[in-house]
Amino acid sequence: MDHGSKEHIERQVKVYISVFAALAFLTVVTVAVSYLKLPFAAGVAVALFIALIKGSLVAAFFMHLLTEKQIIFSILAVTALFFAFLLLLPAITSAEVMSYVS
Repeated sequence: MDHGSKEHIERQVKVYISVFAALAFLTVVTVAVSYLKLPFAAGVAVALFIALIKGSLVAAFFMHLLTEKQIIFSILAVTALFFAFLLLLPAITSAEVMSYVS
């Protein structure tokens, strides 16, 4: 199928509308979760999980990462690992500081 054909464009528009609807729904879910009386850590974990799903949708469809070559996924994986390390860095450093204090 030609990328410029009417059928291909209509299919792409349906995909984009579906992704938009999913993002809008997840935004409503995020706001709804904020009204729940969850413990702080659980609330942050749920919000981060929803944000991860939304970010994945944006990266996969709007940034066209689903159709890219393997190198893009490798770079994305390294970035995700580095991000996870940076999120854990405060916990690691505070644990080391606490061991020096005691």
